[in-house]
Amino acid sequence: MKKDLLSIYELETADYDIIWKKAARLKKLLKEGKEHASLKGKTLGMIFDKSSTRTRISFEVGMYQLGGIALFLNSRDTQIGRGEIISDSARMMSRYLNGIMIRTFAQDSVEEFARCASIPVINGLTDLLHPCQILSDLFTIKEKKGSYDKLKITYIGDGNNVANTWIEAAAKLPIELALACPEGYDPDKQIMARGTKEAKEGITLYRDPLEAAKNADVLYTDVWASMGQESEQEERKKIFKNYQINKRILKEAKKDVMVMHCLPAHRGEEISSDVIDGPQSVVIDQAENRLHVQKAILEILL
Repeated sequence: MKKDLLSIYELETADYDIIWKKAARLKKLLKEGKEHASLKGKTLGMIFDKSSTRTRISFEVGMYQLGGIALFLNSRDTQIGRGEIISDSARMMSRYLNGIMIRTFAQDSVEEFARCASIPVINGLTDLLHPCQILSDLFTIKEKKGSYDKLKITYIGDGNNVANTWIEAAAKLPIELALACPEGYDPDKQIMARGTKEAKEGITLYRDPLEAAKNADVLYTDVWASMGQESEQEERKKIFKNYQINKRILKEAKKDVMVMHCLPAHRGEEISSDVIDGPQSVVIDQAENRLHVQKAILEILL
């Protein structure tokens, strides 16, 4: 039976363990310069409705390193952009490809694609969720800290797809999650309600970022205006001005706190330059790990 990756909420503890082991192994093989073409002859279709740097490069390079081929499909250049319905596209592509990765706006579109496709479908990002990003971040925390068990992760900023996916992770894994968001910019209500109910270590939503950052093991942020919200950029700067990760916030966290950002970053907005470029920042390491974790996902699903 084919498997998809649409949300990390669908994963069980054993699934996480398999991903971490494979990612570590694939990362080691790459560093040692050893061939690991486990997907030779396989083809991944990559559908993009949104612009991308890390998602495109990591999936495309990942498939190449695994011996397969990745096809970049801009929806504007395909029949999807001219009105072909999702079910027809999914069934047709299933005859050509071994897997599909989609980076789009609506979570419903990815889920419909997965229902109609007979091959694995990977959520590369939607407005609601960003599973590949948070899986890579969890792997990075495990790599740097030894474990994420009982750690306090503090997310400061917009209650967007990254925040929603952190809530899904906290619902399944032994991590404490604190979120600091301005009123009116909270995470998805349903995801928050489910996460709050199911998280063993607890999920707390704060208005005060200093309070949320107290004793944090990890400080995490994202841009204040996501793709599609560019017209709100100036207004959001005013609303989010006190939600910047900076030296003041770091003082509230643990001395060995790790600073994370999924990139791209707007220095001087959601994070100060001295912090993102400082010794506690692991943003480039976490960006690199997108490659290794997604290779593990591809190997598992394809």
